[in-house]
Amino acid sequence: MSDLDLSFRSALARLETAGRVTHVRREVSTDLEAAGLMKRYDGDKALLFEHVAGHGMAVLGNFLGSSANVEAAFGLDRRGIRERMRCALGAPIAPRQVESGPCQEIVKTSGIDLGRDLPVLRHSPGDAGRFITAGVVIVRDPKTGVPNASYHRLQLLGPDRTAIRLDYGRHLRTAYERAQKAGRPLPIAVCIGADLALLYAAAFMGSQMPLEADELAAAGGLGGRPLELVRCVSQDLSVVAETEIVIEGELTAETAHEGPFAEFVGYQSDAGPAPIFNVTALTHRRDPIYHAINGAGRETIMLRKYVLEASALQALRAAVPIVEDVEMTAGGLYRFHLVIQVRKQRPQDEGMQRNAMLAAFSALKDLDYVIVVDDDIDIHDPVDVEYALATRFEASRDLVLIPGARGHEYIRVSNGGIRTKLGVDATVPLGERERFTRAAFAQVELGPGDVG
Repeated sequence: MSDLDLSFRSALARLETAGRVTHVRREVSTDLEAAGLMKRYDGDKALLFEHVAGHGMAVLGNFLGSSANVEAAFGLDRRGIRERMRCALGAPIAPRQVESGPCQEIVKTSGIDLGRDLPVLRHSPGDAGRFITAGVVIVRDPKTGVPNASYHRLQLLGPDRTAIRLDYGRHLRTAYERAQKAGRPLPIAVCIGADLALLYAAAFMGSQMPLEADELAAAGGLGGRPLELVRCVSQDLSVVAETEIVIEGELTAETAHEGPFAEFVGYQSDAGPAPIFNVTALTHRRDPIYHAINGAGRETIMLRKYVLEASALQALRAAVPIVEDVEMTAGGLYRFHLVIQVRKQRPQDEGMQRNAMLAAFSALKDLDYVIVVDDDIDIHDPVDVEYALATRFEASRDLVLIPGARGHEYIRVSNGGIRTKLGVDATVPLGERERFTRAAFAQVELGPGDVG
């Protein structure tokens, strides 16, 4: 597969060319105002705040917050992006070390004040403070030596200290606990404004990217070329050379109270103890752009959409050959609801649509609701999917319940993540397909001179 230039600046330039960037020229505050505007225009064009009060850096919000933005940033359509995700999983390319990069044009190892040096936002009135939200955390596992990249929010605590949220079951928590067991701090680097390939590789979760997998190599596979890495200035790690901003430091045994924060499910997260990140260096380009993600905004969930669709397709097609396509839905936060399109062609295919439901639940732990439809339904059109539910689904026979299954612990109607998963079979029995064929009409259009 050909290589793509997915650097942050190149992706933003493609977005500009496609007319998907709104330049905000009035001065905005980091305290609620910028994030409020990001929420107001959520799911629309990216917002580039050119003048941020008290800071010389521009802030980019809603960067990858819609399908239109993502496709413009990649320069690919939906299928092309999914194919790139498949390459990340199946054809990784190891990174390449280089001597220098734009991310270290400015280097600061003393007098660091993150709240002064960076336009870190306070997002929601209920948040505990200012949070760095778009940082990809790079770490090397103390036991295996394998690099890991993942998203974790950072709450500012002081000039050169933050709290970092480590959810249970995440690879960074495993690395942190291994370092603690060995009695030493864990070096980390936080990349803000990173290569698009790294932004998406970091969005893969444990079921797609196991502990022994290298997200930096996965990012290389996604882009079709090795990431170029430069050595950190204060820690024994490497980061992508063209990153806008890098924060280096160590995670210690010390903890602090962290949260609450407006999370992707739309609620304020719980507060609690979190490890402290002691900053040892801040490096960046001469004219950096600060990337911010609203925790409860569309960009948070859009980062998972193509990743999870590619993972679902790979797993489903291997198990159930009649699967044609999948769609993670916006209403399901691109994480909890999946529509599967199948094509039945012979009697032996009947029942395989239900096997597809079970395979999907097994492949993606967080899925709670799966709808299966025939290949004449446009699964990317929610109206057409609802049409299938209205005309082809009979609840007395087509509802599949799986009680006591594991989902996501953030879903408050669940019992700590345990809930009943729901499968809906909205397909037509193969022998009745003709009876359910929709009426056809002539394909005609009105020309410019035909209407007044």
